[in-house]
Amino acid sequence: MSDLEALKKEAALKAVALVRSGDRVGLGTGSTAKYAIEELGRKLAAGELTGIVGVSTSEASEQLARQVGVPTEPLDPRPLDIAIDGADEIAPNLDLIKGLGGALVREKVTEVQANRLIIIADHTKLVGQLGEKAPLPIEILKFGFLSTIDRLRAFLPGGQLRQPGAQPYVTDNGNYIYDARLPETFDPAELERRIKGTLGVVDTGLFLGMAERAFVAAPDGVQELTRP
Repeated sequence: MSDLEALKKEAALKAVALVRSGDRVGLGTGSTAKYAIEELGRKLAAGELTGIVGVSTSEASEQLARQVGVPTEPLDPRPLDIAIDGADEIAPNLDLIKGLGGALVREKVTEVQANRLIIIADHTKLVGQLGEKAPLPIEILKFGFLSTIDRLRAFLPGGQLRQPGAQPYVTDNGNYIYDARLPETFDPAELERRIKGTLGVVDTGLFLGMAERAFVAAPDGVQELTRP
């Protein structure tokens, strides 16, 4: 395991330390969130936690939870006690860009029900403002996707359909993703409203005002950030 991976795991362990027996836990998706799921499984096996139920944000996290012995159930209207997930960009106020792993819609509809959303990431995900490093993933319907992209390009001209191979990337929901380049200056809340008001858009990777805190792994250790 590389030094950075070891730090990411340490950040995940700090987040899992906030979980209490009996909690309903949102299980994030991605290379950092997997360490949190594995640690939950370890704590359950060791008897350090009991009565945990996970709610997965992707088919991948569901499969991993089963492998490590974390019981899961589908999302329903009840609140989650806590959710732990990664992020692709973290702004100073803990607004986020998520979705490079393709699970943005399931992550958002799960984590909006969490009483506490805890983010775990490495230091490369910290930015001065959103869009500084990563594109903004936008999940769009497969039907009429070229028309949806044309509507998005009217105000987000920089971007492309996610297509890692011969065919476009398909989400767990059966949709496509348009990775948009954000302008140098914008109001995140207003931009989210405009994107979500575009016909054919399912949701965006903007997670605004949702995260309570973030554990960020860096070469000199793990830093804890809280939302102002």
